[in-house]
Order: sequence, then C-alpha cells, then structure tokens
Amino acid sequence: MSEAPVWGWGSSKVLGLFALAALFLVVWIVVENRSSEPLIDMRMMRTRAVWSNNLVAFLLGIGMYAALAFIPEFLQTPKSNGYGFGASITESGLYLVPLTIMMFLFGMFTGKIAAKIGSKVAVIIGGGASTVGYFVIAFAHTQPWELVAASTLLGIGLGLSYTGMSALIVHAVPPEQTGVASGMNANIRTIGGAFGAAVMSSIVTSTLLSNGRPVESGYTHGFAFLGAMTVLATLAAFVIPGGPGVFGNNVKHLENAELAMIPGGPIAEA
Repeated sequence: MSEAPVWGWGSSKVLGLFALAALFLVVWIVVENRSSEPLIDMRMMRTRAVWSNNLVAFLLGIGMYAALAFIPEFLQTPKSNGYGFGASITESGLYLVPLTIMMFLFGMFTGKIAAKIGSKVAVIIGGGASTVGYFVIAFAHTQPWELVAASTLLGIGLGLSYTGMSALIVHAVPPEQTGVASGMNANIRTIGGAFGAAVMSSIVTSTLLSNGRPVESGYTHGFAFLGAMTVLATLAAFVIPGGPGVFGNNVKHLENAELAMIPGGPIAEA
C-alpha cells in the first residue's frame, strides 16, 4: 500500500501483492481454526462486539494516521502556491498541540463520561466530532483558527472513540482473551492507518503544480475522503451491540483506557 501511489494502484505489482495477501489471510485463518492452541481464536473474532469494534478501529485508523502526516504538509506549503501557511516545522507542530492535549484529556476522562452515557455512545460522539474536524480542514482552511478548531475536534473525537472502544472490547470477551482482543484491535487500527496514508497520498498528489507541489483541491479531496471514512466509522459504531455494559451505568470502565490511544499498545483488565 505504501508503494501503490508510486507503482500505480492498478499495476501488476500492487494487484499481485494484494492477491498474495488475500491468499495468506485465508491460509492463516485455516491454520488458526485447526490449531489446538491458536494465536487468535477465530470464534472470538466472529463475535459481533469484536468484529464491529475492529471495523470501527480500521475506519478511524484510516483518518488518524493520514491526518497526522498530511496536516503538517498542508501547513508548510508556501502561501505563493495559493494555499497553505508557509509554516515552519515547529509552527506546524504547534497546530497539532490542541489535538494532542484534547486526545489525552478526553482519553483520560472517557471512563467517567462513558459511565454516564455508555461507551458505545462515546464512540459514536467521538466519530461525529472527528468527522466535523476532517471536513473543516477540507473546506475551511484559510485561517489559522480554522485549523486549530479542526485539530481540537480531532483530538476530542479520537480520544473519545479509541478509549470507548477499549472498554467495549475488554467487556466483549472472556478475561483470558482481553489481551488478544485489544491487541488485534490496535493492530487493525494500524492497518487502517497504512491504507489511509497510501490512499491519501494518491489523492493529494494526483494533480501537481508546475513546481511539483499538489494543487489545493488535492488536499480538499483528500481530507474529504478522511471525513467520509469517519462517517462510515460512526455508522459502523451503531452496529456495536447495545445493552448492559454499553449504554448502562453498571459497567466497570477501565481506569487506564487512554493507553489504547498508543498504536500497538493493547490494554488488558486484570
């Protein structure tokens, strides 16, 4: 996927590798189903609460990692190109500070928020906030405050969503499977990130100016794509099973669920 923007999405190399990956996936599933001690229990992966959370994680991952890569690129584009802010590396990083702070704060307090409204609702609200953030960057990116507002919304949305998913995953499986389930959720999120970054790169660089920089519409279409994927993630969150432990107040929410925001950092409830 990372080479697809260079080789071409329809090239024999990319299509061949996708086909090979699909073949290996089938083989892996067969082996796991037949193993007496599987690395991943396929019956667990078929559980609605697990696969629905994994689908949401994949779709949210598409947006998160691509945004962190391309927001600084957009900000650092010289104003002479008709868009961008000509920001330095340090200045572009400062625009992402609201995202970092909000993601940490809302991740830290999602347990208390979810105790009131439920983890599923927290994921849905988080997806909605992230969606607005992506569309703000796509269609309103001429003023610094617009980027700051979008960064803030993304931090709120991602903090709520990822932490809420962690609680849902942990409570959807038996205690002995929490580590595997939360680990797979983190891995699937990272796979979504790889896919999103590659697609975003193809969209942004599809049309270039004479100086080799992307046209403004490339970023508009790219961030709109991320927003659309987050809309799908929000809709997919409605498929997550409801009931006690999801909407109700009788669930024990994870005190350190904010650790789920760390890529590849699964959490497990002792």
